[in-house]
Amino acid sequence: MERIEHKACYGTMLPVHVESRSGMTYRGKAMSLTIITPGGLGPATRRVDVDPDEWDDCLRCPEFDHCYKLCTARLALLTAGSV
Repeated sequence: MERIEHKACYGTMLPVHVESRSGMTYRGKAMSLTIITPGGLGPATRRVDVDPDEWDDCLRCPEFDHCYKLCTARLALLTAGSV
């Protein structure tokens, strides 16, 4: 079977690494996640930011469905141990 050639940004829509470190921002092509340090002893809160131009670029891509599935599967596996 012949290998499929993908765009350079394939699989980068969402952040690749996510850990619960306060003050850290994890960036993907279209979305980023910031772990915010709480004011007290509670758990850190999270902020998700979307770059509308990049998201629109992703939506126009013919590989969007496959890329999105790859990104979400990788994110699910990376965060599976942190539950």
